[in-house]
Amino acid sequence: MRFKFNLITLSLLAISGAVTGTAVAADFGVNKANTSTVRLEVFQCKRCPQVEGYTGTIGFNATYIESDDIHSGNAFGTDNDGANASVDADLNYQDGAGYKAKFQAHQLGLDNGFAHLEAGKSGRYEITADYQQLTSYQSGDALSQLWYQDGVLTPSEHTQTQELSLQRNKAGLGLSYGRDFYQAYVRYDHENKTGYQSSSMVTPRPVNFGLPVDANTDNLTAGLSFSGDSWTTNLNYFVSQYKNDIAALSLPYLYDVFSPAPDNQAHQISLSGQYQVSRTVVSGRLASGKMIQDDDLIQMSGNPIQNWDGEVETLDGKLSVTSLLSNKFRLGGSVDYSKRDNKGSVWEFAQFEVNGITGAFKQNVPLDTERRGVKVNASYRFNSDYRLQAGFDRKEIERSHGDREQTHDDVLWAKLNVRALDDIKLKFKASLGNRGGSEYQTSELTSSESNPLLRKYYLADRKRTAFEAKFNHTPTSWLSLDMTARYAKDDYDETQLGLTESEDYGYDINLGLQFNEHLSGYAFAGQQWIDSNQAGSQSFSTPDWSADIQDEFINLGAGFTYTGLMEDKLSLGGDYLFANSTSDTLIIYDVTTPQGDYTSFNHSLKLHAKYALSEEMALKLAYQYERYYDTDHAQIDVDTVPGLTTLGDLNHNYNAHQVMLSFSYQLR
Repeated sequence: MRFKFNLITLSLLAISGAVTGTAVAADFGVNKANTSTVRLEVFQCKRCPQVEGYTGTIGFNATYIESDDIHSGNAFGTDNDGANASVDADLNYQDGAGYKAKFQAHQLGLDNGFAHLEAGKSGRYEITADYQQLTSYQSGDALSQLWYQDGVLTPSEHTQTQELSLQRNKAGLGLSYGRDFYQAYVRYDHENKTGYQSSSMVTPRPVNFGLPVDANTDNLTAGLSFSGDSWTTNLNYFVSQYKNDIAALSLPYLYDVFSPAPDNQAHQISLSGQYQVSRTVVSGRLASGKMIQDDDLIQMSGNPIQNWDGEVETLDGKLSVTSLLSNKFRLGGSVDYSKRDNKGSVWEFAQFEVNGITGAFKQNVPLDTERRGVKVNASYRFNSDYRLQAGFDRKEIERSHGDREQTHDDVLWAKLNVRALDDIKLKFKASLGNRGGSEYQTSELTSSESNPLLRKYYLADRKRTAFEAKFNHTPTSWLSLDMTARYAKDDYDETQLGLTESEDYGYDINLGLQFNEHLSGYAFAGQQWIDSNQAGSQSFSTPDWSADIQDEFINLGAGFTYTGLMEDKLSLGGDYLFANSTSDTLIIYDVTTPQGDYTSFNHSLKLHAKYALSEEMALKLAYQYERYYDTDHAQIDVDTVPGLTTLGDLNHNYNAHQVMLSFSYQLR
């Protein structure tokens, strides 16, 4: 089954800002302070008058793009070569009666842009409206031998060029209304996704083709929240419905050769709250959900059902407590529970082997999961210069009918914050983790298909060691330095076949520069290395080959801003970014054999000059350059491998340019 939203997504949506941000944390805002004995008139700001009317900036952009690869549209906001136009805005309105409105827009008119509007009366009600268009470009010259039209994939006598890209159009409308102690809210969002993406099927040989995409997702969330002097609570309901307008795909000579993503829906109701007693805060959350997929199935020999009748029930709960036992010592902990109960129908299916049908029947098995977690932590502040934190986390997961029925992950961690030296801050974190569990390979479903020595990395026993150090230094008023170094090692000491070891380490350096009131700049550098080792068996027995995989990533960047030129009318700026990633694989069997590597790099340069025509009007000229290159050994021409039809070599190698002239007007 395929569902548009998983349990984590639903849980986050219930408390996210998308539902007008009703926080479950304690409200320590200024508006909750006791001001009954304060003479407010004494503290009124005489130089901060309430600005009424319209304020903000609106801009109009004229853009010219030169590129021979649509992949550059991911950086420029559109793949349209030549002239383009867009609008930027950041406008505000308010009056003396408390009515406020805000409108924001960015690159509105291009293939990647958004607009946001909110209006209402402070402390009473608010209406929000949103529109966003997101487009991702994969390739503009994919070579396809199957052409889609009206649900049929028609083989073409000649290879045709096809664009692989996805466009999402999102629109949303929300309303909230409240008073001092309560708030009600409702929001509706709709998303339409269209385009083509790479896919494959066997007909009867493997064929890659452009899969049409035309789907709609509708989300509705509504809720009530209440708050008092020391408590808050929130009741929320969320529903999502996914509908795929692409039906089963057919060939001219064969029906229903490809099944699309099925329609589905998800529901969740949640209750959360928090209560504060003196220096102790207790918070909790309980959520119950259901995911349903009952779309028709493609009919074939041996399939006894018309539709899957799938249903998954979910239950989530969490309780957290934190208490400040003294001015220096804080203690906290939490317990959480999550259950995924598969209520889908059970059917009997004939079992097939290479030499024919055995005559035996087996049932499909609903897979259930159950997770329990416990966390305890403590924090002690020795003085203003030293603070120590430590904790223990445990997570237990039970899976029905899996390779391993039960696993548990234990993590012991500690943090130390040091501010003993002038203008220097140090932070250290170390952790030790261990995963164990029940006997591996207990599932009858997989024991005959998998080598009994094989261990899946997310289920296998593992020991993890991790360390992180952060350094912050401000040696002068014009220079700040931040450095981070990290290291982690995973040791799968009980694994003979599978991932046996992995190391992940890297660093980040950031410089902030403020030479004077007019000239500022920044620079950063970061690298990451991931080295992995795995073992395999060509003979379906003990290990007889191994692989070493080395991944490396690097990011470099710098930029500057210069203001105050030409009597404070002209400002200049620039940004440069370099990103590179490589992946090398060596297979060791009888001899060491390098496998096809993956490499990509990107140079991005942005320059801009802004000139103030007056106090309200300004012109901005900007230039952006992108150099992009990638090579993936898995990308091959259409008929390079006999019996396999691909979409061609989809690697990229291009230079792209963008020039933008903007006019902005500031409302005062």
